[in-house]
Amino acid sequence: MKKLALAAALCAAFTGSAFAQSSVTLYGRVNTSVEFQDNGQTDRTVMENNASRWGLKGNEDLGGGLSAFFMLETGFGSDTGAGSGGFNREAFVGLKSASFGQIKAGKITSALYYATLDWIGFVNHDTGTSAEDKLYTLNFTSNNAVEYTTPTFGGGFTVALTVNAGEGADATGTNVEPNLYSKTYEGVVSYDVENLHVGAGYSKSENVAGDDVIEGFSAAGAYTMGPLTVGLAYEYNDSTALGKRNHYHVTAMYAVGAHEFHGVVGYADEWDNVADSDAKVYTVGYGYNLSKRTKLYAFYTLNDNGTVPYGAGYSSLAVLPNEDWSSFAVGIRHHF
Repeated sequence: MKKLALAAALCAAFTGSAFAQSSVTLYGRVNTSVEFQDNGQTDRTVMENNASRWGLKGNEDLGGGLSAFFMLETGFGSDTGAGSGGFNREAFVGLKSASFGQIKAGKITSALYYATLDWIGFVNHDTGTSAEDKLYTLNFTSNNAVEYTTPTFGGGFTVALTVNAGEGADATGTNVEPNLYSKTYEGVVSYDVENLHVGAGYSKSENVAGDDVIEGFSAAGAYTMGPLTVGLAYEYNDSTALGKRNHYHVTAMYAVGAHEFHGVVGYADEWDNVADSDAKVYTVGYGYNLSKRTKLYAFYTLNDNGTVPYGAGYSSLAVLPNEDWSSFAVGIRHHF
């Protein structure tokens, strides 16, 4: 009996250890605002969903410093409760270790976007009608993609390389062109040390028909000095259809206690082949952190458009040529 009891105890101990090495986490964010919007001809009061989402992520320790991981994430409308169908934001699986870095495969958000404009998008975490990334033109997401990220080296450097399979039906394209892009290549270098972040890289996407290529370079830096964080970004685009374009961005956040104060100025000049296609974005915002997971916020954002308007995805209220699009918003964001 003693031997049986000892064997059972050992089995229970080993089983518990095995389970402890694998974990799955349910996570998400609910982000909703009430806004007064004006497109120069029409105004209205609306409720906006600001990139609310939920997902599953997990990790399994395989031993020897190697682990497997996955992430599945989908968006939903916090204003209506409607789902977007499938895991439309992220869906990948991979392997990682401290010695060789990590590799993942599936639907992957651009490492270049994360390292540049998203990194300095402090207002409402760069979502909703205040999102600065409406002026960002390079690739956001790649389907059927493989991404390799190196371990950290040289005191803070990492390199990420991404390529997708080019299957021909992947809507991985950009903000300004409706074409479906079947081939995307990206490379990004990041440097993080203490209060400094710098990210820069190259992206190239080719559409299904092969008659249009959009490529470019993006770089950004953020530096924290006590309560003040300042971010700078630059983006260069070269499109077969549209020509060349430059995009400049400055952001700032002043955080003291539970309070945050935000400011943003963004400018995209004209595409060479599209007259009067420049745009400017101005945003001021305030956030109050009720806890680490819950924030109340307010902002005012203005999109100054040329004849060819940017930011059509800001909301269902049309963005009109040669008109200013603006919104004043109050909202709440909760992470779980």
